[in-house]
Amino acid sequence: MGVSTARPEKGICVVTADFPPVNALPVHGWYDLADALRAAGRDPGIRCVVLAAAGRGFNAGVDIKEMQRDTGHTALVGANRGCYEAFAAVYECEVPVVAAVNGFCLGGGIGLVGNADAIVASDDATFGLPELDRGALGAATHLARLVPQHLMRALYYTSRTATARELHAHGSVWKVVPREELAAAALELAREIARKDGCLIRLAKAAINGIDPVDVRRSYRFEQGFTFEANLSGVADRVRDTFGKDTFGEEDRA
Repeated sequence: MGVSTARPEKGICVVTADFPPVNALPVHGWYDLADALRAAGRDPGIRCVVLAAAGRGFNAGVDIKEMQRDTGHTALVGANRGCYEAFAAVYECEVPVVAAVNGFCLGGGIGLVGNADAIVASDDATFGLPELDRGALGAATHLARLVPQHLMRALYYTSRTATARELHAHGSVWKVVPREELAAAALELAREIARKDGCLIRLAKAAINGIDPVDVRRSYRFEQGFTFEANLSGVADRVRDTFGKDTFGEEDRA
């Protein structure tokens, strides 16, 4: 359990997150993931990183129960900073990162795959930001890298999800395969990338990041400010406490 690394082939590092039961990462999990990704990118023998997950789904975001157990804002600040570091570690990894997505990819999972260089997904994979149902905000920056602007807004406001095949149609998912073939498909793409010259592939990653039209770190940090506001105002706690319940009638009467 936790974050592990493996080198199945020359030039490839697989970083795997395993936080049962649903890969909702605690604060330390985000930092551990960031450390593993940065270490892999710094290794001169690595030319491509595969970001994968064990269990039922790729990522269910932050551990909400950890925040609910905290009477102050320590867990909230930790989760925000941890997510910020993990998302940045994917984006700034010195070599390309291929995300291998199985099952659900929600909340913080969108932050990870939205900053990845390529995505391979199983046919049961779904992607979405249920943040408004959980008393949070954020990662619209990364969802906007996966779908067109108006679809991003509709998905964000409704907390609906999109399937891997839908994202494949938009060009953001490289390949959709049966779940049992996911690891092999991700390695196939990583292997093709890893055949390139190690120095040149690192220059290519830096060059592509350099021409990115959106500063993902600054954009996400801007979003996080509204998450703090929602928490400080008490709105976030109210929504989290009613997660999964239809409260529209109550709000309407109020």
